Amino acid sequence: MARDVGDEMREPESVERDPESVSRFVENFAAQLVEAGVPRMPARVFAALLASDSGTLTSAELGERLRISPAAVSGAVRYLAQVHLVSREREPGSRRERYRVHSDQWYEAITNREAIIKRWEDALREGVTSLGAETPAGRRLAETLAFFEFIEKDVAEMMERWRVHRERVFGR
Repeated sequence: MARDVGDEMREPESVERDPESVSRFVENFAAQLVEAGVPRMPARVFAALLASDSGTLTSAELGERLRISPAAVSGAVRYLAQVHLVSREREPGSRRERYRVHSDQWYEAITNREAIIKRWEDALREGVTSLGAETPAGRRLAETLAFFEFIEKDVAEMMERWRVHRERVFGR
């Protein structure tokens, strides 16, 4: 039987799940993300995408699953795209967008944070110079800079170890 191009984007129909159980997972995981500082609606949308087998849903599908408005979906997706946790895709031959969570979304998000930390380090160096390294404020900035430089090195090494581990465990 020939498959339609859009078939791979739809949820498999053969997998039976208790919708209440899935909904509880989505809300519970979203609550954990909110505790960590992620805004509530983006947390819910992200958790719903994670819980979908395809990893992709349209705005209408997200709205239906989460019982939220298209505007709420749009704002949540905009936030998630900015922090590199989801991407937007066009359905072939359609104006409708799908939102996708990737299996490496955490890797991408952390990797993109490294660029932000580099900018913070530059600003902190300037602050140390401006305030004077021997002043209380300058020492505080210097310690913050040293902390970011320290974790930056460890994060880079950890990310390399993750790439090797992921290849070994998941074959990607």
